[in-house]
Formats: sequence, structure tokens, C-alpha cells
Amino acid sequence: MAELENLTGGILLPLRRMSTVKIRTGSLFRTSSPRIGPTGAAFNTQRLGFPTPSTTCPLPTQDVHSPPAFPACAKPARGCTVEVDQMASRTNEPVAINAPTEVCPLCAGTGWKGVQANSGNGSASNERRVTRCDCQLRARENTRLAAARIPRRYEHCELSNYDTDFPGAHPSLQEAHFLASTFAKKCDPRGDKGLLIIGKIGTGKTHLAVGIMKDLILSRGISCLFYDYRELLKEIQNSYNSTVQTTELDVLRPAFEADVLVLDELGAVKPTEWVWDTVSLILNTRYNDNRTTIITTNYPDRQERKRPGNVDSRSAEAAKYSADEETLGDRIKDRMLSRLHQMCRIITLDGADFRQKFRSASF
Repeated sequence: MAELENLTGGILLPLRRMSTVKIRTGSLFRTSSPRIGPTGAAFNTQRLGFPTPSTTCPLPTQDVHSPPAFPACAKPARGCTVEVDQMASRTNEPVAINAPTEVCPLCAGTGWKGVQANSGNGSASNERRVTRCDCQLRARENTRLAAARIPRRYEHCELSNYDTDFPGAHPSLQEAHFLASTFAKKCDPRGDKGLLIIGKIGTGKTHLAVGIMKDLILSRGISCLFYDYRELLKEIQNSYNSTVQTTELDVLRPAFEADVLVLDELGAVKPTEWVWDTVSLILNTRYNDNRTTIITTNYPDRQERKRPGNVDSRSAEAAKYSADEETLGDRIKDRMLSRLHQMCRIITLDGADFRQKFRSASF
């Protein structure tokens, strides 16, 4: 009996001397139950900075003193990818893996690329310099294109694909294309005159205007803004609604401050005192700030017609006035038309409606 007691005491004594592991909440280890044991602890990847799966998917049970080994990143420049093969074999839930990010091979994601410096005698120097990488320039161009508000229907429009050689094309189209290309190359957005593109429906006025915008943005880094005349007036009118959290100045400020503003379809809204005041405010502000404006319109460049006096509406004079084509002066008043002549060079397009003749919908 004495020998048995001595043997039992020898076994229990080492067990009492074993240390107990206490784990705080939020530590590198977590437990699924209050009892700490080799089967209740798992490794907390969030505290180590590893990516967290989008779905709640616990890692496989691990021993407290044996955290799971994660494979090292083979390509740090392409982003860290953590794969847990054990989870796929023990659970039916999918494992979320971070997809690698594309990195520019020229700058390795820094935005700067090295260039060889030249010495004073024209030979290559040992000095290394850096410049903006092409990927950063392309990203900036895409941002400026998005900010230009070009309608989706006209996103394809460029000066290079403006067609002037189709059957029955009017010679004025080729001349207008030449003038627009020259303007895009030499335009000074602060102080240079703009363009007033006049032509009938379907002659390519908006195509030319958007093509000029793209050349200015992509080739010269000039910020541009496209506004449909009717849409701009609607936005201003909507700002008067008490439920809308914008003011008239919030809508007009981009039109005031853009280096180059394209105002499409000027005169498309029936003239009222409010419309005339709004157009005057936009054009006068840009004129006073020496900012370039490109305008398209369907109405001929003529002054306002004299309205007949107090005559019968059935008289010949009244009938002639109604039959005559409305002019740009009728739509924006002679004073504003005179200001446009100071602000813009005039390009006139002629010919048949290209959309009706060649792009009409057919069944």
C-alpha cells in the first residue's frame, strides 16, 4: 500500500506543477468555448493583418501552441494571397481568396518611372531621374474624360472619324473639319476665341464639338465640360425645388469655371425672359473671365426678325413672318448674338441630314 501511494504522488505532482495558459479576449488566439484546451483554440488572422474572408468561415481547429502555417507571398508586388487548403478539405463552405492586383511593369505601382539623364555634351549621364509613368497619365486622362460629361451617344466621336467623304457630302463639311482640327491644336483656353458651329440638323455639329473636346483633353490636358442647352436649363429650374439640396449657383459654377465649355443646341428652348437672362449670365461670365466656349446651334446666324405691328393675324405680313425661318437672334436676342460674335469664330455646315439619309432606323 505504501508503495502504491508513493507511485500515485509521483504522478500527480508533475501535473500540479504544469503551467496554465490564460488567453485574453482579442489576443492572437481565440476560443470557441470558455474552457481552454488544445481543441478549443484557433488562430486569429485579423490581428496579424491577413485578409479576412468576406463570409464568416472559421479556420480549422489548431493547437494553442501550434498556429497554422501560412504560405509566404511569392510576389509581394502583386498583393498578398493567403490560401488555407485545410479548410477546403474539412468544411463545405467556400474560401474567399483576395485576387491579385494588376501592377504596372514600368513603375511597379509607384507612379514614377526611371529615365536616363543626358549630360551637357549630349551623351548619356550616370545620373538617374524619374518622371510620371504612362499609367498615371492614362488614369488622369480617363478621369478628365469622365468629368467632361460627354453623352454616351457621342462617346465614339473624334475628329479622326468625322466622315466628309460619303456620297453627296457638302464641301463645307471638309472645311469645317479642317478648322476644327486647327482650333484643337492651337486653342488657348484662357483668352482665345471659341467656336460657334452653325448648321442644319444632322450635319455633324455635335460630332465636331466632342471631337475637339477629346483632342484638348487627351493631347493637351485641358479640362472640358459638355452641357446640352436644354438639360442645363432643366437642372437650373430643378434647383428651385425646395426638396432638392442644390442651388442655382451649384449648377452654374461648373459651367462658369470649365476651361472649355461646349454648349450644345443653343436656342433649342423657346425664348422667355428667364431663359434669356440665364443664357446672358453664362455667356457674359465666361466672356469676362476670358474662357473659351464652343457653341452649336441649328438656327441661322441672323438678327432678330421684326415682328409685325398691330395687324390682323390673317394678314399677308403676319403670314410671311410665320413662314420665315426662325433665326438665332429670335432665340437669344440681338444683344446676345452680338456678344457671341465677339466670343467665337463662326463655322457653318451645310448639306443633307446625315442621320436621316444614312443612319435612319430600318426594320
